[in-house]
Amino acid sequence: MIDLATPPEKAFLVAVDTGDDAGWSAEESLAELANLAMTAGAEVVGAEWQNRRHADPNWYIGKGKAEELSKAKSETGFDLLVADDELSPSQQKALESLLNVKVIDRSRLILDIFAQHAQTHEGRLQVELAQLEYQLPRLTRLWTHLSRTGGGIGTRGPGESQLETDRRIIRTRIAKMKERVDQIRQQRETAARGRDRRLIPTVGIVGYTNAGKSTLLNSLVGSQVAKAEDKLFATLDPTSRQVKLGDGQTAIVTDTVGFIHKLPHQLVDAFRATLEEVNRADVLIEVVDASDPHLREHRTTVQTVLDELGAGDKPRLVAFNKADLVEAAARNGDAPAPAVAGSCLVSALTGFGLDTLKAEIAALLASLWVDLDVHVPYAAGELIARVRERGTVELDYGERDVRVHGRVAPSLAGELESVSVRWVESLAAAATNGTGAAADR
Repeated sequence: MIDLATPPEKAFLVAVDTGDDAGWSAEESLAELANLAMTAGAEVVGAEWQNRRHADPNWYIGKGKAEELSKAKSETGFDLLVADDELSPSQQKALESLLNVKVIDRSRLILDIFAQHAQTHEGRLQVELAQLEYQLPRLTRLWTHLSRTGGGIGTRGPGESQLETDRRIIRTRIAKMKERVDQIRQQRETAARGRDRRLIPTVGIVGYTNAGKSTLLNSLVGSQVAKAEDKLFATLDPTSRQVKLGDGQTAIVTDTVGFIHKLPHQLVDAFRATLEEVNRADVLIEVVDASDPHLREHRTTVQTVLDELGAGDKPRLVAFNKADLVEAAARNGDAPAPAVAGSCLVSALTGFGLDTLKAEIAALLASLWVDLDVHVPYAAGELIARVRERGTVELDYGERDVRVHGRVAPSLAGELESVSVRWVESLAAAATNGTGAAADR
């Protein structure tokens, strides 16, 4: 957490505009970087950007521009320099030596915010893993405090330097952290199988950070179940709740961590166990801040991360949130939310449009159902009971089995078809052997 008794660091921001960042200017990206810095607890005292074909391999910005920062330092008194792109270790070292201030990049800043906001053991574990993986190639000081056994006889290889020892220690710690993250992934898969067993459809809430995802979940549930603040990355740990959609339908809705422009790859990797909730969802709700003039760029960022997770083509509804702010944005000359197929305008804060959203979710889930016509044995009574509860089917009771025909969710259809195939095979085997064993099953 931010220590309010300590004066905030004075941050100066720098960026390089190469023209390769489609839809984003350096000025717009710096504005977001300023919000990140303030979220981390810093006071932004200035910003500069430079147009270049490529970032300088030694200084990030050109050497002349870097030397100009010395004058800005004397004028503003900044003690923290934040670069808008990920810096190489040599770029960071060069700037630190020139300016004699702490130098971090966008990735390190986001990692710091995640470290502040992680509340659960799982969240802290994944943040620490991301920090270690980020720090390893930038290791310039001793890390032996990470080891409980320490160095000494039997712990170093021949000719191994202290830096090599520390790198080995941090690699070992990373390996252990990954094992623990894998355990979390397995626990989530077990919980997901339990949900599948109950055949409750799942909905994942995704979107750009601070688009209102947690507020939307709270509004859908009707109570304060997820932390919702007007801050970037206010929510890191996923929250799942059962939501009534109407007509007796229910779904498990999960709020996930928000995405952001230039999201550090270490975070995507470390939080993969959490983000896999997105992959397991039957459908996604993409929450978009309808009042944000950069909503198109934000949607592009969200699509990029979803593609990386393998969920880019998953069935999706777009909820253009903050409808209460759209009118104000229009008065300021900003375009309102665009018309997009499969979308609706809502306000998670006031409740506007939530009934429509629930109806759209229910319709989308129903559209995924499949037609089937199978025979299952009476021994599968528990499965038949779930079919009657969760599907729109007709049951014809025969002498030895039940014919099930109608529409059901894909997961239930797969279970029914698997049982049906085994049942038909047992009947065929019984006929071949000339026995009536199958009829007694």
